[in-house]
Parts: sequence; C-alpha cells; structure tokens
Amino acid sequence: MDIKTLTDFFMWCSVMNGGLLLFWTAWLVFAPDLVYRIQSRFVPISRENFNTTMYNLLGQMKLLFIMFFLMPYLALLIIT
Repeated sequence: MDIKTLTDFFMWCSVMNGGLLLFWTAWLVFAPDLVYRIQSRFVPISRENFNTTMYNLLGQMKLLFIMFFLMPYLALLIIT
C-alpha cells in the first residue's frame, strides 16, 4: 500500500467519523428530549445518567476520532 492510498483512506475515515460525530452532537444539542425518549424505551435510565453517559461517550468518540483518524491523516499530509 502506497502513501497516497493510505492518505486517502485516512481522509475518508476522518470525513465519515467526523460526520458521525457532528450528527450525534447535533441530535443531542437540538433534540435532547427526543433522543432521551427514544433511548429510554430500550434502556430504563434516569435523565441525569443519560446526560452523563452521552457526554462521556461523545468525549470518548472525539478522542478516538482524533487519535486514530485525524492525527494519522495530518501526519501523512505533512510527510507527502
């Protein structure tokens, strides 16, 4: 696998995962009650625990996105 293919791979992974992160964040910012109502049908959880869990998961997703997709992409851009 050459560097160009690897750079393209990490670029598209960054685009897709960044889009997923933005989509998830937008739902939680603009429709938190709807998301809570839908999720509480599947998992009985209090609103406070739901907010804490979503904030925690968004933070973890952001860190994983930066570490495993964005940083390798930027590093490959710099060396090419």
